Amino acid sequence: MPARTAFETATPPTTRDASETTARLRPVPPSADLRTPGRGGAAPAEDASETTARLRPIPPGPPAAAANPPGPGPASGTPAGVPASPPTGAPAHATRPTTRWHPQPPAPHAPDPARTRQSAARPHVTFGEPDLFRARGRGRAVVAGVCLVLGLGLIGGAVAGSWIAEDHEDSAAQGFAAAVPVWHSVPVDTLFPPVVQGAGDGPGGADRTWTRIAVAPDGGCADGFDPLLWKVLADAGCRRLLRATYTDATQSYVTTVGLLFTKADPAGMSALATRFRTQHLAERPDLMPRPYAARNTPAAGFGDDQRATWTISVRTDAPVVVYAVSGWADGRSVDTPQPAADAVRAGATTAQAQSGLGDEAQGLSGQIAQRLRRAVGSAATNTPNATKSSS
Repeated sequence: MPARTAFETATPPTTRDASETTARLRPVPPSADLRTPGRGGAAPAEDASETTARLRPIPPGPPAAAANPPGPGPASGTPAGVPASPPTGAPAHATRPTTRWHPQPPAPHAPDPARTRQSAARPHVTFGEPDLFRARGRGRAVVAGVCLVLGLGLIGGAVAGSWIAEDHEDSAAQGFAAAVPVWHSVPVDTLFPPVVQGAGDGPGGADRTWTRIAVAPDGGCADGFDPLLWKVLADAGCRRLLRATYTDATQSYVTTVGLLFTKADPAGMSALATRFRTQHLAERPDLMPRPYAARNTPAAGFGDDQRATWTISVRTDAPVVVYAVSGWADGRSVDTPQPAADAVRAGATTAQAQSGLGDEAQGLSGQIAQRLRRAVGSAATNTPNATKSSS
């Protein structure tokens, strides 16, 4: 029998506590290459990172006594299960397993492979902080630009409005001045044509036709109005009064239409128009114009008592008052005259309304007023002639 080596006959180390031995011993993966220490007593030096990577903690296992190499049982006199003490002169490290390396914790910032794979599967989204100062600067620039545009627009609108207003005032003043000499510079047949067509001026929108039967000669203004009405108009002055009397196609009605050219300026005409409107002077029966009754005409019997309806319009674009007064051609008298504006209203049941006398007065005065505007417009386009005539 060959002689046993010192390692085989060595006395096992002193029994240690099982828990301490279990805590100290940790197996390593099969791939770990543990080297047996030499007789010099010191294990070859290894890199700390390599050693740390090789050692992994495992759960507690069986007692370390089973780690002794197989061979014949212990020497006589040694209890079974108790390791023999090492022989004299044997190195100390030979009595202990080489797996007493304590495991080191993983590196603090070592990435977890599972978490790394999970993070790689998810999209990586980052949110940058908004540049508040830059956004605020852009907002201020936009607001400043809008304010600049609005300011320029308001200024331009104000300037354009002032220009338009000035042009309108100049045109109105020019037209007003051109209307002054119309009474003697425009032919009578232009202001009072022999036949006047009134499309839709009759009752219910019917067409009307009026034929001129007389033109009043030049005369004073006082004889053309009742004393009280003349008192109201006298403040505007009287430059000339033009009158003409018409009859309808059936010669059942007669109407006198007049143009009073005043001496007032635009402010005076505006004041007169305001007074008529606010005091309702055009609706008072004691402020009616007088008719022109021409002899040997259907209007021969058209006097003050035959006045049935009337209308008065104070112009502000020209120094002119346009009026008309209507009555029956048979000379019948009227006890209660009615303003033309009331006689043409829907539902009116008076004799003037049912006969259409209100439409006669309003329709004819409206047609004459249109001819006056056209005449003034033509005179305004020829300002030198108009100015020469007025002088």
